[in-house]
Amino acid sequence: MTRRTYACLIFASTLVCATGVNAASVSDENFEAAEKALAAKQWDTALGYFESSLTADPDSMRNASEYRMATLQRALALQPAVKGLAHEGKPESFDRELAFFEKLTKDHPQSANAFLNYGFCYVDKIPAAGTIGQVVLANNSLSLFTKSIDLKSSWIGLYTRGNSYLYWPKIFGHGGDAVADLEKAYEIQKKEPVKSLHVRVLIALGDAYWKTDAKEKARTIWREGVRQFPDNKGLKERMARDGDDLDDYIATVLDPGKRVDTDLRELWSGQ
Repeated sequence: MTRRTYACLIFASTLVCATGVNAASVSDENFEAAEKALAAKQWDTALGYFESSLTADPDSMRNASEYRMATLQRALALQPAVKGLAHEGKPESFDRELAFFEKLTKDHPQSANAFLNYGFCYVDKIPAAGTIGQVVLANNSLSLFTKSIDLKSSWIGLYTRGNSYLYWPKIFGHGGDAVADLEKAYEIQKKEPVKSLHVRVLIALGDAYWKTDAKEKARTIWREGVRQFPDNKGLKERMARDGDDLDDYIATVLDPGKRVDTDLRELWSGQ
């Protein structure tokens, strides 16, 4: 290797490192600005800063999740509540983030986290849509979750897709798909220290077993959940029911028209 070649390599490496550091700094600065604007309920300003933070760091799970939560807060805040009725925002309130993630994933086709959050955008929009529209949105989200898993198989990706399958009626035959994904997620978390978000898999896997008529497996996994998370209301509600009563309870919980908690803050909060 000549001195000139070596010097060029050193320069290139330094440039790459500097660019990476600069991108991370820009992303963090925009994220902090977004949080301040959000606290002041300056919705559009906050969304703009979140978008800038993701443009600088497209695979950031934190920035993407907080951007989606800001979009949801804006959607609910700007639609006047009807007395006695819940409101879930207007469908068009979610179009900005969908367009943004469409471009982000086109620009960064290897970003698994971007595709995952793109899928969550559709989930966030489902309660605001009509019945037919909800099916289309759910199908779009599944495709994006699958793309994320194809790029990088992860606990959050497997749990997310597995849990999504649970909301589909039995006629679509996704029960086995839910079991497969959630069992893989469960195997991953068994090798990790117990975290608060692990309760999600224990609940969902039990629901998947119950919906596929593996009743004893469902009870076993819920009991394990109660052992690890004795104060969890969802687990206690399931263990206190049986037969048609439990069928009705799970059907109510998995009503596709209800809003799903897609806040991913537990992933980085250290809980």
